[in-house]
Amino acid sequence: MEKPADTSVPVTEEIARRWSPRAFDETADVSDEQLRAMLEAARWAPSSGNTQPARYLVGRRGDETFKKIYGTLADGNKIWAHRAGVLMIGLVVTQNEKGDIPHAEYGLGLASQNLVLQAVREGLVAHQMGGFDPYAVIRDFDLPDGLVPRVAIAAGKQAPPEILDAERLIEREIAPRVRIPLSDFAFSSPGNPIF
Repeated sequence: MEKPADTSVPVTEEIARRWSPRAFDETADVSDEQLRAMLEAARWAPSSGNTQPARYLVGRRGDETFKKIYGTLADGNKIWAHRAGVLMIGLVVTQNEKGDIPHAEYGLGLASQNLVLQAVREGLVAHQMGGFDPYAVIRDFDLPDGLVPRVAIAAGKQAPPEILDAERLIEREIAPRVRIPLSDFAFSSPGNPIF
């Protein structure tokens, strides 16, 4: 199921096609090549002073890492995330030999956006989640100080919405995508849209 963005001018295909479905095909795997491409895309994201603060815990469906990540998800995400081919936790490194890393979370955001856009290019879908327990991730993976979980990501092959079982999830899956108008998004000064 495609839900391309309704943009005022054409944008890059991967940007137009990227959205966050919950319906994953539990019989399809993410290949080594696809996963490697997604992680390489994330690795080459810009960061403040080239500090490269983004890191990822990566689990494949059925392995121990996947099970541990899945166990940290909020109940609302557990309903569907078990079908994903891959579950990841995006982490930030908060310090290096020079001290605190500036804009570390922004660096993770850029890396994660690269990752999900590459997933689209690979014929996959990805869904980023704030609904997980970062303290459980720290505990279950025995993370050292200065490595902080900030986002969970499910990736895999998309399935038909009906796989979700729950009517409200199916309705969300098929609902049109919406964004605020460009006139409310960019302005030369408050109240003066640039477009």
